[in-house]
Amino acid sequence: MINLHKITSLCLFLLCCVCSFAQKQNTGTNIIPLKASNWEFKSQTVEFLEYKSVPAMKLLTSNDPVILKNLNFTNGTIEYDMEPLDPRFTSIYFRWKDSKENECFYFRTERAGNPQAIDAIQYAPTIDGINIWDLLFHFQTNTNFIKENWNHVKLVISEKQMRAYVNDTSRPALQVPMLEGNVTFGTLAFDGQVIISNLRIKHDSVEGLTPEAGVDPCASDPRYLRKWQVSEPLTTAQNIDFSYEYIPSAETKWAAISAERRGLVNLTRKFGMTNGRRIVWLKAALHSDKDQDKMLRLGFSDEVWVIINESPLYVDKNLYNTPMAKNPDGRCSIENCSFKVPLHKGENYLLIGVTNFFYGWGIIARFDDLDGIKLDQ
Repeated sequence: MINLHKITSLCLFLLCCVCSFAQKQNTGTNIIPLKASNWEFKSQTVEFLEYKSVPAMKLLTSNDPVILKNLNFTNGTIEYDMEPLDPRFTSIYFRWKDSKENECFYFRTERAGNPQAIDAIQYAPTIDGINIWDLLFHFQTNTNFIKENWNHVKLVISEKQMRAYVNDTSRPALQVPMLEGNVTFGTLAFDGQVIISNLRIKHDSVEGLTPEAGVDPCASDPRYLRKWQVSEPLTTAQNIDFSYEYIPSAETKWAAISAERRGLVNLTRKFGMTNGRRIVWLKAALHSDKDQDKMLRLGFSDEVWVIINESPLYVDKNLYNTPMAKNPDGRCSIENCSFKVPLHKGENYLLIGVTNFFYGWGIIARFDDLDGIKLDQ
């Protein structure tokens, strides 16, 4: 006769074992097997092999990600060895929700062997499918890594902060005081031609790194224009540089938008991926005690039209990898440009049209001084 009590007890025991095993996958230290069954990838894009006497995973293409199955990572330490093969980039993604939302740390592999290159590595999140690297140039730096040999990578992630080590684990190559992505948990992924080995995850091991965001270096600077009104995006024709039909009218609908860290008005976070070329308008009010000129420093991506009190004032472009690219190297930065803004006594209205058709979209605006003017903070 079948003993239902024993069968029930056995089933409960097996269920507890399965749950315990599943929990261990996301706690403690995990050595991640580099076997095809553990990863999601397109056919013919990844090879699993023994390389230099260790199990390894070789990514054969530049743009096809390989994604770790059954992982839910929030905080902890990720370590791996990598030998770069790609002529341009190799990346690790963490808190990967999907290809549209994740955090990314990557190597510009053409900088291998050049420890003085200031853009050898960079952190940037992916927001709605857009890697906003060109809005966050301050999260790139130099490091020493090489081709045709192993390089050790270690990422320590604690809620809002990250430390990234490359080869030298005694000193971070890059410190990120505020992770900028929309995601707080997810799996891991890699892309770019590279060989990966010795992948380990230590969940919740953060080596004393505080979970709170670090100090915003611009937070105490009142000269930044932080409060704006923004219009809805308008898709423009590719062959028309600008038209007065784009200028806001009495029927234009406006919404409030505030600058993020470092004074960045992040239009990518607000409006997501751009398909084609789009323009929005940003509007800010300021009060001047007298008629005067004030120097405005403006960072932007990709094109701007500046209007003060309904009068055209300034037009410019910051197009990466073209002669129009601004310092630093086509990124959005307060270093991009500067010009005088004529203010009259009383209320003034600053209007900036901003277009985007390439990666991140946004502006940073700061006056040189606030003598005799008041901004909406």
